[in-house]
Amino acid sequence: MSPNLYLTVAERTLLESACVGIAGAGGLGSNCAALLVRAGVKRLVIADFDTVGESNLNRQFFFLDQVGMKKVDALARNLRRINPEVALELHNVRLDAESAVRIFSPCTHVVEALDGAAEKVMLYSALSSKPMAGASGIAGWGRSSAIGTRRIGGNLVLAGDMESAVSPDCAPQSARVAIAAAIEANTILAMILGKDI
Repeated sequence: MSPNLYLTVAERTLLESACVGIAGAGGLGSNCAALLVRAGVKRLVIADFDTVGESNLNRQFFFLDQVGMKKVDALARNLRRINPEVALELHNVRLDAESAVRIFSPCTHVVEALDGAAEKVMLYSALSSKPMAGASGIAGWGRSSAIGTRRIGGNLVLAGDMESAVSPDCAPQSARVAIAAAIEANTILAMILGKDI
């Protein structure tokens, strides 16, 4: 793949030497991974236990012919269409604290893209020493200006409005999920490049 022509040699080197963990390959993780690969990140470690369902197609980086596939395998196929040279380490597993530490140990940065609050807290605690981008409050429609970032401690930056939880009356929709995924990707890229977040 030809290099990103908008980057300097030094920036390309930083992005290509980073290893980014993606904890969850759903709406946040699949879209964030695609943005990172497009930006020049070449090494990803991706963990998710789920399969692609038809209900995922409204917001996740999958296609109708991938319904029934393991998310990690479907996402790998899609990312390799962006850059065939991307190095992917795939884990079809439901993360817990022990597996998160083991799986993401080679990663320089981690994207939290898990569904439940307890899972998120588990990951933040298990990987507290790693620079991480996470999300909170991304469900529903509109209110784009309410989605921002918030630094929690020294290593975690959250994207979202911090209040719009998924519920029967407030479903996850493609636009707000994509905004948060883009903020997560942008945060990780800024961390790698030493830019302001």
